Amino acid sequence: MGSLFPGTDGARDRRGRRRVVVTGLGVISCVGKTVDEFWDSLINGRSGIGRMTLIDPTGYPCQIAGEVKNFDPKDYIDGREVKRMARFTQFAVAAARQAIEGAGLNLEKVDRTRVGVLLGNGNGAFDIIDREARVMLTRGGMRITPAFVPMILPNMAASQVSIIFGLKGYNATVVTACAASTHAIGEAVEVIRRGVADVMITGGTEAGISEFGLAAFCVLRALSTQNEQPEKASRPFDARRDGFVPAEGAAVLVVEALDHALRRDAPILAEIVGYGVSADAYHLVAPDPEADGEVRVMQAALEDAGLTPDDVDYINAHATSTPLGDLAETVAIKKVFGERAYSIPVSATKSMIGHALGGAGALEAVACVRTITDGVIHPTINLEYPDPECDLDYVPNVARRADVRVAISNSFGGQNACLVFKKFDGV
Repeated sequence: MGSLFPGTDGARDRRGRRRVVVTGLGVISCVGKTVDEFWDSLINGRSGIGRMTLIDPTGYPCQIAGEVKNFDPKDYIDGREVKRMARFTQFAVAAARQAIEGAGLNLEKVDRTRVGVLLGNGNGAFDIIDREARVMLTRGGMRITPAFVPMILPNMAASQVSIIFGLKGYNATVVTACAASTHAIGEAVEVIRRGVADVMITGGTEAGISEFGLAAFCVLRALSTQNEQPEKASRPFDARRDGFVPAEGAAVLVVEALDHALRRDAPILAEIVGYGVSADAYHLVAPDPEADGEVRVMQAALEDAGLTPDDVDYINAHATSTPLGDLAETVAIKKVFGERAYSIPVSATKSMIGHALGGAGALEAVACVRTITDGVIHPTINLEYPDPECDLDYVPNVARRADVRVAISNSFGGQNACLVFKKFDGV
């Protein structure tokens, strides 16, 4: 097959940059601890939201969350190491192991100085901070665990993945709240494009369900209080939405230069062709109602991809189920896509898994890849009372068959990121 980009060798894009493809996926989530379990839950509209069990939420207005059930870190990590890792790091290692195995990446046969790690998270280990603060207050500061500092640092997930798998290349962490793992994936693409690495283990993780974290978000009045029916509490774009549902989880992607993937006959799932970043520069926690930053980040990602709004077949929305946030995203989509906005399917993964904060974008990236490979768009569940101001096609309640060649994934929150995925068409 000839090159898609005249004047290149086929492994480079129209700008002469290395093309970057996805070859492996890994997921730990409240609706499944493998990629297949996760995807089966999404396309069948199954919610992972329930009453909190990791802590006692009694007395708080929000008492529900998307918790990962029956997770045993010893299934993925040597037991001696488990005690030195916070839950968010354990999730990352588990998802990374899945992704590396899925990619068929034999680490004994690659140059590990050319394999990097770039992960995102939002809070680090709120649960460990909560636990050890109680120890200090009840038993004294000298009784906290000696592993406290290396457990709570946000960079520990990327660090531990590097150590466990012996990955000696580019290594970094992105901490940009809700957009962290989308930023991480985009920056991993840029690392490969500029020739610093051949393969990147990238994505995001979060495990902040703790009384400290719950209290912090409750006093912000950011969380849903629909505790009576937990599975219906996360309802993006619905008129009865009242806040996001906290969640935990991780997703990791193996992304690599196309030429490298072809040389080792790797399974190529999709291509990442565009990445955009912007800032609202508006408010600490509220979205800009004019959605200026959200508009610019989608436009930047499409420009980077060399695509137009007419090329987009599907949008995976940030859609946290907050009254202001979902409306701002709807406004942004209309501004970017014009009248065509009404004919593009948009769906919200968070309607089923809640908001995994720094891990959310990576989980949604996995959903985009599976949308492309499987030809199915997962629904936005709990969309029962349409908000007249949110009037796009949100794929309500039931999955839909569709040939999706180009999908974009939005992650917003003041610091915004957007990725463009494309069906791999060969070289």
